Amino acid sequence: MKPEPLAAVFSAIIPAPFGAMGIRTEAQQVRELVYLPPSFARAPPQDAFSQRVAEQVTAYFNDPDFVFDLPVRAAGTDFQRRVWTAISSVPRGEVRTYGQIAKAVQSAPRAVGQACGANWVPLIIPCHRVTASGGLGGFAHHADNEGFHLNVKRWLLKHEQVAGY
Repeated sequence: MKPEPLAAVFSAIIPAPFGAMGIRTEAQQVRELVYLPPSFARAPPQDAFSQRVAEQVTAYFNDPDFVFDLPVRAAGTDFQRRVWTAISSVPRGEVRTYGQIAKAVQSAPRAVGQACGANWVPLIIPCHRVTASGGLGGFAHHADNEGFHLNVKRWLLKHEQVAGY
């Protein structure tokens, strides 16, 4: 069986300052946002809700203070949702370490890192605002310091005017 083209997996693929952003929606909710490299072909929004998501993601790319107002599909374990709630409280322009978030949710830094990597809706739940105590840390389960995903994290932190990025 031939796999579906990637564009068929997403409700839209829009340009992003670091490449592209894949948007998946389901039942008028955001199901997933995916950082994609520049090589991915763009795909226009498939419906009005996907258009709304694309407009809000683009608004964030233009203004780091933009506040998302989108219904998000429930996902994750109870623990992941606790971590995501803690991450969502980190203000724009600031970061917290994996250890600080772990202390807040009474867990361990590695478990917090795993929950960050399992985040289905980055940007809306800003896991890029969580860093290692000695530097950038990983991102989206990618730890290559010169890789695409860490460059996305650097761009997001710089965009949000976090000192040092």
